[in-house]
Amino acid sequence: MNNTPVLNWIDGLWLDSGVYKDSIDPATYECIGQYAEGGLHEAQQGIEAAKRSFAETPWKDDRNLRAKVLLELADAFERNADELIAMLALENGKIKPEAAFEVTMVPSKLRYYAAQARAEYGRAAEPKPGKISLVIRQAVGVAGIIVPWNSPVVLMIRSLAPALAAGCTTVIKMPGQTAQTNALVARIMSESVSLPRGVINLFSEKGAAGSIHLVESPQVPVISFTGSTTTGRAISAAGAQSLKRFGLELGGKTPMLVFNDADLDATVPTLEKALTVFAGQFCMTGSRLLVQRDIAPALIERLAARLEAVRVGPAADPSSEMGPLIDKPNVQRVNQVVEEAIAGGAEVIVRGGPVTEGPLAGGAFYRPTLLRVTDPDMPIVQRETFGPVLTLQVFDSEAEAIALANNSEFGLAASVWTRDIDRSLRVARELEAGTVWVNDWAVVYDEFEEGGFKQSGQGRLNGVAAMDDFVEYKHIALNPGLRHH
Repeated sequence: MNNTPVLNWIDGLWLDSGVYKDSIDPATYECIGQYAEGGLHEAQQGIEAAKRSFAETPWKDDRNLRAKVLLELADAFERNADELIAMLALENGKIKPEAAFEVTMVPSKLRYYAAQARAEYGRAAEPKPGKISLVIRQAVGVAGIIVPWNSPVVLMIRSLAPALAAGCTTVIKMPGQTAQTNALVARIMSESVSLPRGVINLFSEKGAAGSIHLVESPQVPVISFTGSTTTGRAISAAGAQSLKRFGLELGGKTPMLVFNDADLDATVPTLEKALTVFAGQFCMTGSRLLVQRDIAPALIERLAARLEAVRVGPAADPSSEMGPLIDKPNVQRVNQVVEEAIAGGAEVIVRGGPVTEGPLAGGAFYRPTLLRVTDPDMPIVQRETFGPVLTLQVFDSEAEAIALANNSEFGLAASVWTRDIDRSLRVARELEAGTVWVNDWAVVYDEFEEGGFKQSGQGRLNGVAAMDDFVEYKHIALNPGLRHH
């Protein structure tokens, strides 16, 4: 256990709030350290440092400096990857391969946006004889970044990298549930020798006072938020007072559409992983399974056997296939959702549930659950569960599959399983989702945008479009006139 509380990193300094909270290993519920809880004061300190850095350093104007820093950050995360993976697995609970999956995505994102910083340009034209116009893209100012606990490292970098590439300075609210990991992330970022003080400011907070201050402050013109749709709506309403700009990646309820010509040998193992990765605590969790009727019995039999056999356990055990939920209140929440669904008519195929006996009983473990439903409007179908709970619905036709998939307020991602290439494209075009995978799941590339339709968000992260949240377009009209004869 770390007996010295980890601190917040603001203006290049390690600052103590004087308010300490425990960091918990969700697999054992043992205390693994303490952290200084951030809040309104830390948020304001970060804003002041970021404002000063934006105004007084070359950061916003020097694209070569920004590219250099992003490359230094990438190298630093690579150097410290093993330590970061170990801490993330311990504190967040995800098994080591999943922690490694998260951490190893970071350097390439930073390097991609280093390239974007160098390639960033406006345009020029001669709209009329003797008239020249320029459009330049300038950093909007201080960006507030609000990060969730489920994948705190990569989701923070996913917002930070384009913000830095665009020339913004930043204040990052990290989740208190992963404060030991957050402090390690800040220490890694402090290794960048070219990073001006105050460009990156980071505090950990389990409460909401700091987040609220970032959202409400007129000194923070843009917020990049990853989290629930409910919170996204609330902060959008609060920020409307200052016409604040929001990039929002919100909740999801990913439908997995399996047609009767799908290769079940390839499909079923991926369906299992789509549910159990990060213990179902993932905005892209494959939580709605839609299966064509004539293959439903075979798929149910094979998938149920796999879900029942999933080895739930701590990240410390290399044989674990799924780790704990983030804490025990979330175990109780997920279990209540399942109990209400069963009482409402859902048919139990696999009843996992909380682990209440044996060596895992002290942790926040919840075994995978599979329920068959016939009412598409049941809360368990319509609301994000954020746990390893899968609903199964049967369809007869392609049109019915699309209608069931689109019968949701969410539209973050979807997956289509078929060996018919024409069908895959037809269905993908009709699905109301920002990402559609064909015969795959959770494929994300730095170069290609991701984000939500409908209530799953606004704006895009990854790809070129991610920088749009952090820039303003400025038209400069010149009147040099025509040359004199």
